[in-house]
Amino acid sequence: MPPVPFFDGHNDALFRLSESRGADPHLLFLNGRADGHIDLPRAREGEMVGGLFALYAPSKSGLDLNIFKGKNYDCPLPPEVPLPDASRIMMRQIAILLRAIAASNGSVSLCRTVADIRDARQRSSFAAVLHMEGAEAIDADLDMLDVLHAVGLRSIGPVWSRNNVFGHGVPMRFPSSPDAGPGLTDAGKRLVRACNDLRIMIDLSHLTERGFWDVARLTNAPLVATHSNVHDLSPSSRNLTRRQLDAIRDSDGIVGLNLATCFLRSDGQMDEDTPIGVVVQHVEALIEHLGETRVAIGSDFDGAVVPKAIGSVAGAQAIFSALRAKGFDEPLIEKIAISNWLRVLRQTIG
Repeated sequence: MPPVPFFDGHNDALFRLSESRGADPHLLFLNGRADGHIDLPRAREGEMVGGLFALYAPSKSGLDLNIFKGKNYDCPLPPEVPLPDASRIMMRQIAILLRAIAASNGSVSLCRTVADIRDARQRSSFAAVLHMEGAEAIDADLDMLDVLHAVGLRSIGPVWSRNNVFGHGVPMRFPSSPDAGPGLTDAGKRLVRACNDLRIMIDLSHLTERGFWDVARLTNAPLVATHSNVHDLSPSSRNLTRRQLDAIRDSDGIVGLNLATCFLRSDGQMDEDTPIGVVVQHVEALIEHLGETRVAIGSDFDGAVVPKAIGSVAGAQAIFSALRAKGFDEPLIEKIAISNWLRVLRQTIG
């Protein structure tokens, strides 16, 4: 069967590139790099035609990945990132993408609408949409929101798995319910309303369950979790309960399947020796809860340990081959690969 072009709902390539040393980071993206999951040559190999590229500011005390190897774990919430630090880091990441676009001779495009994405595809240009994972670079008065929107920001997760001025992040905890703390602050509620007005998509993936319901009550847009999985199959605090999935379905929203093994496995382990069949199980469960038009890919490439059978974006077609082997037909695979994201993006960013 021919490869399936796909659009990815979440990756951390800009963050990883911003931490690189030596060669210009934007050239590493355009020409290829020896580490990580995503660059343009491997995206072409894996038929990734575009995606949401996250801006992310790390905490000074990073996650200890060894914690994900225990039978039970509860990672303390990292400290908040001050606004000046987050702004500096995220501006660098935006600059990397803009420099890559400028140097790409049309091979990479910054897309602000679904029409832009479709135009990029017609030109065989890689379609990048700016996303923010944790809104620490935005002030409580939301002045920076308008500036970033003008630059091209079209999707925001108000928090990562830590607290900030807008709300409370869900901790990396296993096994655990996502009901793990307070929800949005007053500033967070203002952020949701402002994003609705600007047509910026709200990502629910790292919010506590109470934050999820705060957004559900406030927003006039479909509910979106760009990179989350099914709590019934992997009882991580980061995954979605049946009730949350029902709300996403009822809003005609979407869930992007996260390839992080610790959110796929029933034991919560970060282990690349995870069979790709587990990925298929989550897709099947998401379709059962949400229907065929509300399930997509949100890989978490460059932000997670993914199954060895996939390895990087170059191996992404293994997902669709596994779905075929399970009996998925081509129209359904195409929906999961790209059409479902384009539908929700059209309803949110326009």
